[in-house]
Amino acid sequence: MNGEVVDLEQKFAAFSDHWRPRIAARLNGQDVRLVKVQGVFPWHRHPEAEEMFLVWKGRFRVEFRDRVETLEPGQFIVVPRGVEHRTAADAEAEVLIFEPSEVINTGDAPPSDFTAPSGQAI
Repeated sequence: MNGEVVDLEQKFAAFSDHWRPRIAARLNGQDVRLVKVQGVFPWHRHPEAEEMFLVWKGRFRVEFRDRVETLEPGQFIVVPRGVEHRTAADAEAEVLIFEPSEVINTGDAPPSDFTAPSGQAI
């Protein structure tokens, strides 16, 4: 996985399900995860970790309790540790997530259909 060129177009074409991040690379205890999103993800927080969301394709929202940030391709946002948020996309979007390898995608929310299996690489 490391030391190899990653073709994002090819990697995103290899899966179709939503809200199931795939690990494209690992570095310094962090994962580079690829995810397709559509609809609304549950409210949650990550008490011990920041998350960075980088939009590759589509429009993507990060909703906070006091505001909503809408991202376009080529834009990113860092969600500070411990800050409650949820993510959403009205139409399918493709997003890269940078976060520590041990982070569970649903954070402190109860396990649900949105909770992705850990360690799933692509």
